[in-house]
Amino acid sequence: MDLAIQAPSIQEAQSVTLDEAKRSAGVYTRRILKIETFSSTPESNHIQDNTYFSTVSTKLAIEIISNELDGNISAVLLNPDFIDDDIAKLREVTRAQAVPLFVYTTKFNQDAKEAALKISADDYHYGAISTGLYKRIDFVKKIKAYKKQRGAAPYTTLSVDAVPQIKLWSLKRAFDIVVSASILLALSPLLLLIALIIKLESRGPIFYISKRAGTNYRIFDFYKFRSMRVGADKELQKLAHLNQYGPKNAFFKIKNDPRITKFGQFLRNTSLDEIPQLFNVLIGDMSLVGNRPLPLYEAEKLTKDQIAWRFLAPAGITGLWQITKRGKEDMSEEERIALDMEYAMKNSFLLDIKIMLKTVPALLQKEKV
Repeated sequence: MDLAIQAPSIQEAQSVTLDEAKRSAGVYTRRILKIETFSSTPESNHIQDNTYFSTVSTKLAIEIISNELDGNISAVLLNPDFIDDDIAKLREVTRAQAVPLFVYTTKFNQDAKEAALKISADDYHYGAISTGLYKRIDFVKKIKAYKKQRGAAPYTTLSVDAVPQIKLWSLKRAFDIVVSASILLALSPLLLLIALIIKLESRGPIFYISKRAGTNYRIFDFYKFRSMRVGADKELQKLAHLNQYGPKNAFFKIKNDPRITKFGQFLRNTSLDEIPQLFNVLIGDMSLVGNRPLPLYEAEKLTKDQIAWRFLAPAGITGLWQITKRGKEDMSEEERIALDMEYAMKNSFLLDIKIMLKTVPALLQKEKV
């Protein structure tokens, strides 16, 4: 749940009341409650970066959210020092009203992170209150609103035809467990050898672990063998012009990526870097076959009605995209989404077997992406 936050561009804070803010049209675009007091009345209100902040107690936050039925509250930032007996009720009302609940500290604190996990907060944020935090809040709020709207029923939308309910073939989970466990056991010597080479080639961890959005936008830790130099994620923005999908597209992939190590290029060309994802399959985060779980910076751009339901299908290691146009420069964002949707609607035991059999030759790609 940790977020890497960039230095903020912060406007000067203005102390105001909520009535004053409402009278000034366009003064603020978000309203965030900061729980940093046990007092029964708000201690302070101010506007920063067009966001209206109120410092309140947990009890008062519950009251405000319960009365704001129009979804006016953007998020709750909870200082872990002020967690009290009302936290369960706060968790209940934030879920009911689709309000993101973040545990927040100015610096990273392991105890705060553990507290966030314990109370089932939506995220743990540390560092500056900046555009990075606002972007994350907007993303989580979209996901929570989407799940609240959909409930247990098949997803429907006013902008396109009704989406059919996605049904998975029976015993898919049992098949995933048996196959992934068998492959991991058989390849265990190879896994140890790859881990050793990665460690000898460059400094840094053996595994690359990132947050991904999978089935129903559920966020989980995604495992791969590290194939890039340490800190590669921080270079995304300056390499955006090299994205083969285009600089503003949701998906991101670079031909001849300069961040990849020599052994990492071999791992990618043979797709051996993907093997640790079998652990994700084994523990239930993913399936062997499905739609690729997306990095959060990609998933947050795919929340429109007509494409969000690609997340209703299982997240998988391989799928239709991998066996058709993987690594090809002419692969468009629209084509990739269309393949995701096609699998979601047509999945079956025979289709999964067909995709798995065609995955092996597709792994030995020529493009260095």
